[in-house]
Amino acid sequence: MSFSIDIREEAGVRTLHFGSDWIQGAMRIARPWRLELDYTREMMASLLLRDNVRFPRKVLLIGLGAASLTKFIYRYYPLAKLTVIEIEPRVVAAARQFFKLPEDPLRLNIVIADGSQYIAEHDKTYDLILVDGFNADARPGKLDMLPFYQMCRARLNTNGILVVNLLGRSRRHQASLERIRASFDERALAFPSCDSGNVIALAATGEKIEIALKKFKKQALELKQKTGLNLLPTLVRLEQAKSCPGGILRI
Repeated sequence: MSFSIDIREEAGVRTLHFGSDWIQGAMRIARPWRLELDYTREMMASLLLRDNVRFPRKVLLIGLGAASLTKFIYRYYPLAKLTVIEIEPRVVAAARQFFKLPEDPLRLNIVIADGSQYIAEHDKTYDLILVDGFNADARPGKLDMLPFYQMCRARLNTNGILVVNLLGRSRRHQASLERIRASFDERALAFPSCDSGNVIALAATGEKIEIALKKFKKQALELKQKTGLNLLPTLVRLEQAKSCPGGILRI
């Protein structure tokens, strides 16, 4: 790949760039396990969608970046085994050198591969699939095509969850969401756009998800106590956007 990898620091935050000002990942140096960027926090709302102490045990992450999602799940969900697919070896090296990516072959498997090819060629299944892969031009390429989302569904266990980071500054994210919906029998929704312009889409298999926002808020407070992650602003935006008719989140 013909792009440079730049590491910058400002006000105690280290950021990853692919030869541009576009931030590909960030870490607060004093709190390396914290989710610094809004959209990464919203992606972790998926952890509340299944009321099961065993969720998630098997996690697939496509796109490593600054390893924010990887580190969060690794630290706070010690029973989870993680597989991370990253196409660019230099990103893995940067994550280890600058962003405290753990080395733990028993729980954390880093694979250098194309995410769409990997998911097509391997038949392992997962409880949770997180897709956050972009090139230097902030384009997801094959990771935003109907066959890819269909393969993601095929790789999810019963009651599995897919989470995708979409860029919402253009109307393209609506077409992306429609591809996800088509792959999951319409069982998908998108959170209102973050201030950064990211839109987080969620899709589910298995039992229907119906969570009253009051219960969701209680779960979010418990997660905050456990991890420091504050999802309450996300819930406020969900209510304001009327994304949950009758005060119930349904997928």
